[in-house]
Amino acid sequence: MSSPPGRRARLPSHGSGRSSEAREALRRRLQGLIDGNRVMIFSKSYCPHSSRVKELFSSLGVECNILELDQVDDGTKVQEMLSEITNQKTVPNIFVNKVHVGGCDRTFQAHQSGLLQKLLQEDAAHDYDLIVIGGGSGGLACAKEAAILGKKVMVLDFVVPSPQGTSWGLGGTCVNVGCIPKKLMHQAALLGQALHDSRKFGWEYNKQVKHNWETMTEAIQNYIGSLNWGYKLSLREKAVAYVNSYGKFVEHHKIKATDKKGQESCYTAAKFVIATGERPRYLGIQGDKEYCITSDDLFSLPYCPGKTLVVGASYIALECAGFLAGLGLDVTVMVRSILLRGFDQEMAEKVGSYMEQHGVKFLRKFVPVMIQQLEKGLPGKLKVLAKSTEGPEAVEEVYNTVLLAVGRDSCTRKIGLENIGVKINEKNGKIPVNDTEQTNVPYVYAIGDVLEGKPELTPVAIQAGKLLARRLFGTSLEKVYHTLFWPLEWTIAGRDNNTCYAKIICNKSDHDRVIGFHILGPNAGEITQGFAAAMKCGLTKQLLNDTIGIHPTCGEVFTTLETTKSSGLDITQKGC
Repeated sequence: MSSPPGRRARLPSHGSGRSSEAREALRRRLQGLIDGNRVMIFSKSYCPHSSRVKELFSSLGVECNILELDQVDDGTKVQEMLSEITNQKTVPNIFVNKVHVGGCDRTFQAHQSGLLQKLLQEDAAHDYDLIVIGGGSGGLACAKEAAILGKKVMVLDFVVPSPQGTSWGLGGTCVNVGCIPKKLMHQAALLGQALHDSRKFGWEYNKQVKHNWETMTEAIQNYIGSLNWGYKLSLREKAVAYVNSYGKFVEHHKIKATDKKGQESCYTAAKFVIATGERPRYLGIQGDKEYCITSDDLFSLPYCPGKTLVVGASYIALECAGFLAGLGLDVTVMVRSILLRGFDQEMAEKVGSYMEQHGVKFLRKFVPVMIQQLEKGLPGKLKVLAKSTEGPEAVEEVYNTVLLAVGRDSCTRKIGLENIGVKINEKNGKIPVNDTEQTNVPYVYAIGDVLEGKPELTPVAIQAGKLLARRLFGTSLEKVYHTLFWPLEWTIAGRDNNTCYAKIICNKSDHDRVIGFHILGPNAGEITQGFAAAMKCGLTKQLLNDTIGIHPTCGEVFTTLETTKSSGLDITQKGC
């Protein structure tokens, strides 16, 4: 079979040298071929699938740059590096205008759908190299990493207000209505328990101690506001364009951004990353959206919720029920079936038993069917009608607040994915991707909670965002890092910002093996003990980078170290 007219790419052979430097040089040369050619085909001269692809482009009259891996000295290493970059182990491996299309089958599928023709028509005249839709943990990590690697990047982020009118700033769920405020409210509850325990340690006080909800929420929201500002500043420092608008695809490579005033702007990009996350689910019963709140509303609620019904048995439901009870509120949890579905059930029942011993009531095997407002107020009074899941029994009870925690839905159905052909799971809105987070549309990627079959965890999204940017746009050599940090438990009390310090010392000649570990901060001994075992097992900087942090903790700072001491750059903490 004949190949189309085109240039045959040749790569110079290289001596062994330092392995990491040689691999980095090879990666840069391959990226140069991908970036510098309209169509780049990595092929083998005897492969029939490669020949089919060459004939396809020939029939379209498209000139290709072809690298025959069986005809260059380092073809095996090239194929290994391509596997790292694309997670595709076979040839042909095709890129069109910097977009990884895939192998033979995916190229023909793109041709049949019209996508290949669209990709071929694109040139370098995009507004951006990358547009990230969603300014949460994963989206921001991806955007900043791509910018560090020299790409022109935009972040689109817009929070649609909850049915109760709650919205928030840049940073996503974890920072605004998730991990951070949850742990701070949990800390408030722990302080109450510590006050109770303190009498047995000799502390004497006569004045009755009570909790002020408004003081707590004001302090928490002030801290979150500082994080929102820090994220904006971080994007600005890395020259990432931030637009507070709702993004929706209108055609291939083009997105419409609508701000809160309804003004529209359009932007184009070579690649897109969907990082829109999820929002709380409602029950679909009378009165749920009118009168109930969710975790979207709880952490900035301007009044104490009073007697509270928590509907659901997820970890979000139990965490919220736990700290509300710890703050002295009357709390009931309504459970449809079992606690913590998907978790070890022996542990789940122990959690439930502990919560019951500490004042949380459980109403098991019941679901609400109607919410009725009896009195307006802050809080008001709500009557809840619930029915048994095992029989005709029904119960009624009056609460001040009903908090729904019955699951979350992916924010993918109203961003125009159907306009460019991105497939989603119609049942749950999740986006299927391959092992490199690529959707069925080659230039569109997805990370975070919108992914099907992936953990819905902040550190996972952060790591995925960074790694995706490095796969798409290259990487840099690793060095030694340090940072200051601020324990979350110290933030609200205003204790000693940026005095805690973390540092590792690595042996660069031994794959950056960690030979020194330093931490100045709370629970330093507990943290060091765990890392000491890892060091005995040969811990390296790369292994730390590849480790998913437990969030939010002090120890996770070692998984996100970015600044080298020799660089002299600022190491004060600007986010959570």
